Amino acid sequence: MTTTYAALLRGINVGGSRKVPMADLRALLESLGHHDVSTYLQSGQAVFASDHGDEESLADELTAAIEKRFGFAVDVIVRDHAYLRAIAEACPFPAADLEARQLHVTYFSAPVDEERFAEIDRAAYLPEDFRLGDRALYLYAPNGLGRSKLAEQLSKPRLNKGVIATSRNWNTVLKLVEMTGSA
Repeated sequence: MTTTYAALLRGINVGGSRKVPMADLRALLESLGHHDVSTYLQSGQAVFASDHGDEESLADELTAAIEKRFGFAVDVIVRDHAYLRAIAEACPFPAADLEARQLHVTYFSAPVDEERFAEIDRAAYLPEDFRLGDRALYLYAPNGLGRSKLAEQLSKPRLNKGVIATSRNWNTVLKLVEMTGSA
């Protein structure tokens, strides 16, 4: 059975380092036996269809292939269309009423619970806020991510220990749902 996935690569093509050209990423995915490969933007999103594997094994496969091809390790999260759609539909914030720059989703490689974030005094950051979902964190940052003090706290390494975490703005969240749904 063929399933369509999105691969989310963390920390590539930022600030001139860890370069992974999107054409090379598409070719790499095809060389691994995947098809209907496309990429979105330069910041590490690829959509592909596969007849084998699951999210975890596909992420491991792509991680190893990127390191072999480019010479550096890249954290990869792979999620299927159904998951991506469910995350978009479960947004606890009024996404239709917000600007895309105000809403972000951090995808995690494994489930996280509220206890992980218990030390954060959420009231101190209002009106910024976050909510947890299925292996995801939704962040409302009314002034954008670049000015968000809450985002700064949420990105602390101790809060993300033991999991891969990679964030996408709401436009990218919706685009990946669209791309994986039409592949």
